[in-house]
Amino acid sequence: RVYIPCVYVCNMIDKISIEELDLLDRIPHYVPISAKDEWNLDGMLETMWEHMDLLRIYTKPKGQIPDYNEPVVIPARGTPSVEFFCNRIHKALMKQFKYALVWGSSAKHTPQRCGKDHILEDEDVIQIVKKVG
Repeated sequence: RVYIPCVYVCNMIDKISIEELDLLDRIPHYVPISAKDEWNLDGMLETMWEHMDLLRIYTKPKGQIPDYNEPVVIPARGTPSVEFFCNRIHKALMKQFKYALVWGSSAKHTPQRCGKDHILEDEDVIQIVKKVG
């Protein structure tokens, strides 16, 4: 069997009582929301990121600020290394790879110059430096 992580999203919590909400609170991996009133939508997104075991890696072009609008999403299971990230962007990127600059919780200092085996963490910022010539 293959088990897929899931999150139970309970909508229309604006129509139930506090006692019923306390009963629902016993369900694991559950998030109460109200789409009509836009209650707890941010909590739903945060819970999904936690339980689905995904990483958001932001890219930073040289001389520019990081792009926080569109992260590269990679699975946290296995080895979320710089090499895995580069191969996720384009297979030919590792042939030109020189080093990476990483900002975030996986870096010991900011920025940290890393090789291809560096393990990335959620919401890290990475800048890939390629070989010249």
